[in-house]
Amino acid sequence: TPASARKPVRRPPARTRRPSVGAQIGRALSAIPIPPEVLRRAKNWTLGLLLAGGLAAGVAAMGVPQMIGMAAAHGIGAMGFVVRNIQPSGLRHVNRDAVYRIAMDARGQDMPLVDLSGIRRALLELPWVADARVSRRLPDTLVIDLVERKPAGIWQYQQRLQLIDDHGEPIAAVDPQTIPDQLPLVIGPDANRHAGDFQKLAASQPALKPLIEAATWIGGRRWDLRFQSGETLSLPEGEAEARAALASFTRRDAEARLLGRGIARFDMRDPSRIVVKMSEEPGYRVPDPVAPVVPDAAPAVGKTVT
Repeated sequence: TPASARKPVRRPPARTRRPSVGAQIGRALSAIPIPPEVLRRAKNWTLGLLLAGGLAAGVAAMGVPQMIGMAAAHGIGAMGFVVRNIQPSGLRHVNRDAVYRIAMDARGQDMPLVDLSGIRRALLELPWVADARVSRRLPDTLVIDLVERKPAGIWQYQQRLQLIDDHGEPIAAVDPQTIPDQLPLVIGPDANRHAGDFQKLAASQPALKPLIEAATWIGGRRWDLRFQSGETLSLPEGEAEARAALASFTRRDAEARLLGRGIARFDMRDPSRIVVKMSEEPGYRVPDPVAPVVPDAAPAVGKTVT
């Protein structure tokens, strides 16, 4: 074949080599007016850090740090740092056996391997526990400090009595034979959620508060107060309205001695008046004389006193 008829041979374009990471870093650093010796050191340190980071990532992927940590923990345990004693404090109502059952899972463990947060979470599930702190006391003691919840009242609902805290949360069942006299009794569905409101209401009238035996939450809207002398006072809806009605009743009781006269109920749901209901027990009669509620007026059966 003549040379003129030969087809030209096309050569593939030469591949441009992509500069390495080190070369790229070197070029970037060379553009900065820094002495060559400093640039060389910076380049070496940068490459070293990249290499160390890659090595650390590979070691972590293989679980080597966990194995090292476990080995170190067992080594510390072999030196005598093992849980042998449980020391609880702050227990007054909390069941001591329940605390030990939770903590005994850690007994015999190496100190560094004890799950303090897990033990604390389990302790917070106990009824009386408000807060808990779990710590290590070297060489061999697990210390548990508990803060107990404070009873703020008694809740009666569905024939059950329960202690409640200041947030209305049930704490523990109450024996009807041993009801604490110093705690207020609230009755009815969701009455526990409003126990704090009732305490504020009663505290607004210190002279009358010791005479209140219980408070019933009616219809999710208002309170009926029962006094130790047997009377019931029906208060209106609304916090301000109930407080004003109770203040008015306190003044009238101080003036006319309403309590202890055998009256069954005082109805103040209408703030403008008091409806008085006398006892309907057989043989009951209105005491003579009856102190007037207001001048020239005396309560009578079914009588409205304005």
